[in-house]
Amino acid sequence: MDPEKRPSYIGMAVFGFPALAAAGYFSWAAVNGEFGQMQREQVTADVAEAEQRLASLTRQRKELENKVRRLSDDYLDLDLLDERVRDVLGYARGDEIVIQ
Repeated sequence: MDPEKRPSYIGMAVFGFPALAAAGYFSWAAVNGEFGQMQREQVTADVAEAEQRLASLTRQRKELENKVRRLSDDYLDLDLLDERVRDVLGYARGDEIVIQ
């Protein structure tokens, strides 16, 4: 082989090692970095948990809005009013027996 056409191992090392190191770093960052796959899975789990919490809070809010409407001046539900008075104030009729 002609010495001038021989591959330069030093040149391959000078350019090959940084290219290999950069490829390794970018591969690691794609999985573990700030915008990597692991972070994406964590954000997806957080979003799912937040959506469940939102659904629960929405359901509770609708129940409370229904009770408020039923106790309002425009629409008074006497059964609900009686239930709340007994529960909150501890009232009972004279002919009832209270068991606790």
